[in-house]
Amino acid sequence: MTDFLAAEDRALLERHGLGTFDALWAKQLEAVDEPNTARGGWSSVFRLDLEGHGFYLKRQSNYQMHTLHAPFGEPSFAREFRNISRYEKLGIPALKAAFFGERKVDGDVRAVLLTRALDGWDDLDSLLQRWPDLSPAQHSAILKACGQLARRLHAARQVHGCFYPKHIFLQATGDGYSAQLIDLEKTRPLLFGQRDRVKDLEPLTRRAREWSEAHLRELLAAYLDQPQDSSLIDSWLTRLTARRSYKRAG
Repeated sequence: MTDFLAAEDRALLERHGLGTFDALWAKQLEAVDEPNTARGGWSSVFRLDLEGHGFYLKRQSNYQMHTLHAPFGEPSFAREFRNISRYEKLGIPALKAAFFGERKVDGDVRAVLLTRALDGWDDLDSLLQRWPDLSPAQHSAILKACGQLARRLHAARQVHGCFYPKHIFLQATGDGYSAQLIDLEKTRPLLFGQRDRVKDLEPLTRRAREWSEAHLRELLAAYLDQPQDSSLIDSWLTRLTARRSYKRAG
């Protein structure tokens, strides 16, 4: 496939000689964590800073996924880039790609994905660690932002597939919070109505242990666009609680 290079990042990358696959593959950087070596290959992530702009450079070799779209396998970054592009077309707030490309070199399948860093944003996981220090107004604004993000996602008939606090990023605005998603590798179409929606939301409610039932009602009120005393919210709480208990028991 043809390499993707975002128009708004082209000049910056080219000024630093990083506008091509080969240049990004060869760039010497320190990995931000240990390489993932599953699936018979490797995948690693690096931080790249250029003129005050932050990026995450992901490189992988023979790190394949087998899906209906690619039954013989494709780099997992290819699927992630496809989903990033889909989210943008659908208007779902999410991370942005600056570059994507893949190559076959001496029998190895390589892929590069460069995404813009969400500097100035906090992942929900870190906000939950500070939850007792946040005000009730901040709690409500965060819950509203998360609920509205999930509503927008599912209204576009997409399931994130990994809806965890560490994959939801928030930024304080004048009177609330903006929210967006990262890690779109497992995204798929929403096919099974409420069952898919409950399955997608449940990991968030299970991992956000700091949230009380009252907090969950606020989240669901924003997600369902209903008052907090709605019987529909009661029904959703029952379904989410049942699935959460099942997952924890497993």
